[in-house]
Amino acid sequence: MGQFLEKWGNAVAGPKSRWVTVVVWVLIVAVLSAVWPQVNEEEAGGNDLLPADAMSSEAAAISEEQFSNGAGVPLLVVWHRPGGLTEADAAAVQELYADLQDRPLAEQSLVPDFASLPLPALFEAASADREALTTPVFFDAEAMTEELQPALEDLESRIATLTSDEVFTEDIDEAGLHVRFTGPVGIQRDATELFSQADVTLLLATVALVLVLLVLLYRSPILALVPLVGVGFAYGVISPLLGFLADRGWITVDAQAVSIMTVLLFGAGTDYCLFLVSRYRDELRTERDKYMALKLAIVNSGGAIAVSALTTAAGLLTLGLAYYASYDRFAVPFSTAIIIMGIAVLTLLPALLAILGRSAFFPFVPRTEEMTREREEQKGKKVRRLRTRSRISEAAGRLVTKKPWPVILICLIVLGGLALAALRIETTYGVLDSFPEDMPSREGFALIADHYPPGEIAPASVIVDTQGTEVSLDETLLNIDGVESISGPRTGEENPDIIRYDVTFDVDPYSAEAVALVPELQNAVQETLQEAGADGAEVWIGGETAVLYDTEQITSRDQAVIIPVILTIIALLLLVYLRSVTAMLYLLATVVLSYFSALGLGWLVIHYGMSEPALQGLIPLYAFVFLVALGGDYNIFMISSIWKNRERMPLKEAIAEGVSETSSVITSAGLILAGTFAVLAVLPLQVLVQFGTVTAIGILLDTFVVRPLLVPAITMVCGKYAFWPGKLWKK
Repeated sequence: MGQFLEKWGNAVAGPKSRWVTVVVWVLIVAVLSAVWPQVNEEEAGGNDLLPADAMSSEAAAISEEQFSNGAGVPLLVVWHRPGGLTEADAAAVQELYADLQDRPLAEQSLVPDFASLPLPALFEAASADREALTTPVFFDAEAMTEELQPALEDLESRIATLTSDEVFTEDIDEAGLHVRFTGPVGIQRDATELFSQADVTLLLATVALVLVLLVLLYRSPILALVPLVGVGFAYGVISPLLGFLADRGWITVDAQAVSIMTVLLFGAGTDYCLFLVSRYRDELRTERDKYMALKLAIVNSGGAIAVSALTTAAGLLTLGLAYYASYDRFAVPFSTAIIIMGIAVLTLLPALLAILGRSAFFPFVPRTEEMTREREEQKGKKVRRLRTRSRISEAAGRLVTKKPWPVILICLIVLGGLALAALRIETTYGVLDSFPEDMPSREGFALIADHYPPGEIAPASVIVDTQGTEVSLDETLLNIDGVESISGPRTGEENPDIIRYDVTFDVDPYSAEAVALVPELQNAVQETLQEAGADGAEVWIGGETAVLYDTEQITSRDQAVIIPVILTIIALLLLVYLRSVTAMLYLLATVVLSYFSALGLGWLVIHYGMSEPALQGLIPLYAFVFLVALGGDYNIFMISSIWKNRERMPLKEAIAEGVSETSSVITSAGLILAGTFAVLAVLPLQVLVQFGTVTAIGILLDTFVVRPLLVPAITMVCGKYAFWPGKLWKK
């Protein structure tokens, strides 16, 4: 590999090839950006995250086919006045719906005839305390959110004309009338608005943070810009490439995936850049020729960078095995971004460094001892020599080699204690739970939940294909604890063998108690059908509660599949690169321990520090894939240094030297990577805030505990067997 990397360095960053490499990258970015759309222009997705064969998805399809009234998708308009709605409020509702009948909104499909209802009848539809009234407006099911936006703005304008502008903005606890939009249309609108400026905000915040950290860590304005230029060129290729794939329908990308991909690209990309830049700086201190120094840097770090990129990309690609769309949509964009970034670090970055040479590190320019003496002679005074390694990193190297067992025990106690906190995590899969509390759709939904019986927010549907058998399910459904009432049965429009009951729970339909009722409903109905002789009958449970149940079941299945696969892939890559079964096992074990510790500490921060009652249910697998994939990078970089040192010095010195020479760059890289994921906190979506928090914590634990202390201490204890069965263990 060393010979290949040496030739590679000459090909991409030699005296004659460096400018060619830069020009090639410029042309590639220009051409791709001109002929293919950017990824932001092809964002799609939506809320249909479950596979078509999920029970709730099949129930929704059957309901659409057999029980559809053609009304469309509802927007729920929630009218609320503390103390009770007045007759003037009811009159405004009637006047609005009369206007909607005369002048329909764009994409409007149906409105109920509230205009002709007497006021007493309209108040009967209000909540028992008469403080809330929910009225629907139906829109074309095929209309996109951006097509509905003008209609919703028009509706807001009409309501404001009838009432006041403040009904949409004042705090709902204040006196007076308040109006909020919720339901499927309102929720989708708010979700779109949450991400409308997210990409720009996230990009600016990430670039600013990385730039500041690079300047603080390396004290060189030029060097701070070099990695950002490399990441920028990589993004210039990634964005149109993913846009092309999405335009052809080969992948689906959504705003959430693009946001996290931006963070991943700048975080991981900057890390890879620092691995090469740090090595280049070290080589410049012993090599006068900048081209030779760069060639040596590529030889000594190129393998670790390539393996790190492949490991991370392979780990992220395993998300493609998921059935849940929110996981699956991450696989190709994220793995593609890492591969392109890895290529940029091994081609474009060396070319830029070859062009800049030592000036990239101004004002702290690395020079050989001979060059330093020459400058001293020219200036007639002694030139200050910079320390190449920090005292802390040298102390860490001595500590793990002199007292490995105490280090291991303390690390295991700390990390293990944090990991135990993960056992107490409460999770939620509700979409609205991820919204800020002051989002209109969440406020509207909360008003419905507070003023109407809990189960009426989202009734469940029980759909049965009786196969021609006459059967009554009324008693079966009403006898289930947790069921408040039922309506039905309704007979299918095209197939009379299909019947449907609507079931109202006596608990919050989004609660864990309600979700647990879904399999109970299905089992009870199936038993009744079997007793009636309907052996071939099928049962489906639909509605929001069933969607949550399916989400839990399918994401649990995804975790059970993806976690073993990613561990296997990373284990194989480590085994091939390190040629050591022992090292592969303890490196993998430390990364997994670091993950559970991060999850536990992250839960403590989110639950007690942020006062969140539950962790978003998608976070554990997201965090696992990212932390296991990214966490291996630092171990690979440090262990590869120890492996190289072992060829020319005793193991104890090789470990101390490896920890000392990699601590600075890995600490810098860890701070930058953790910082970029922490930037997700600028977004108002809880799932991204929580993901960024857990991932940042995991990276910091890996950077300051696992990599500099636990891993080298275990290597020291294993001794020569750390290399088993590779050839070095014999020495």
